[in-house]
Amino acid sequence: MNSANLPVSPIRLTSFSHGGGCGCKVAPGVLSEILRGVRNFPVPKELMVGIETADDAAVYRLNDEQALIATTDFFMPIVDDPRDFGRIAATNAISDVYAMGGTPIMALALVGMPIDKLPLEVIGKILEGGESVCAAAGIPIAGGHTIDSVEPIYGLVVMGLVHPARVKTNAGARPGDVLILGKPLGVGVLSAALKKGALDAAGYAAMIASTTQLNTPGRRLAHLDAVHALTDVTGFGLLGHLLEICRGAKLSAVLDMAAIPLLTDVARLATAGYITGASARNWTAYGDDVALDAAITTMQRALLTDPQTSGGLLVACEPVAADAVLEVFRAEGFAAAAVIGHMQSGPAQVTVRC
Repeated sequence: MNSANLPVSPIRLTSFSHGGGCGCKVAPGVLSEILRGVRNFPVPKELMVGIETADDAAVYRLNDEQALIATTDFFMPIVDDPRDFGRIAATNAISDVYAMGGTPIMALALVGMPIDKLPLEVIGKILEGGESVCAAAGIPIAGGHTIDSVEPIYGLVVMGLVHPARVKTNAGARPGDVLILGKPLGVGVLSAALKKGALDAAGYAAMIASTTQLNTPGRRLAHLDAVHALTDVTGFGLLGHLLEICRGAKLSAVLDMAAIPLLTDVARLATAGYITGASARNWTAYGDDVALDAAITTMQRALLTDPQTSGGLLVACEPVAADAVLEVFRAEGFAAAAVIGHMQSGPAQVTVRC
């Protein structure tokens, strides 16, 4: 396999950065240590969601009908094509608003570029890619901030609105809820293969299709009372973000490994060793809270911790609502959405079964 027929960029954007996409995230354990000293700051009563449960965005109640969602996300290039990089980064940032059940209304661009090394037309294509995704989401880029930096960085501040009674957090799961994943896993694996010239055109197309698909089902899921918790799967991998749901609800989760959807050719590439360093860092950070069946392979464990850039929504809902949730995903173009496990009483940990 080779990288023939992939988009050709005059400059390899990934060569400027030490890591790409959501794999750039600070490891979960390190992040917890950093935030430990700021969790006790006083907050206004209008702040409905802050940093307490590591949720996807902050939510501030404006009035009885509206709450403001505010979030930001940015990272270094995960691909070399500048327009694709901009599209992926923008999609990833907007996802946090959908993950709270909201509708995005406006974005601000965050841009850091090595001005002396990247041609202005390349930078322009990155911004153009981000603008195209914002246009698809129906929002303007109303401003932003730029700096001259050593590594290319692009992302967005995104704001959205949601009814205060319809806010979906990552902390509301209940015993017996089923877990539904909206997108297949494997973005980190595909990006690792891309960097080493082992990703073919079909694999690249699958990666771009997944990472640029807006998580629009979140808006409709907000109107389903049977949806108890919602988040998106990004840099900490499926296990990491599911553990956040478990900790928020003080419950355990059980995953069915065979039911978890994967992107094109991901299992083979992972078996061949195309694994990101962030996958291992994720396992080190939270592996003590995960129980794996003896038959779970090293490759499968790596997929469970694989950092997802612009990954899918993870939903906890009543079993009777599973079909309705899946229908929302199908109607929005998420054909791979699947039930992958359930919540149960017990300590905040995840059990993975074959």
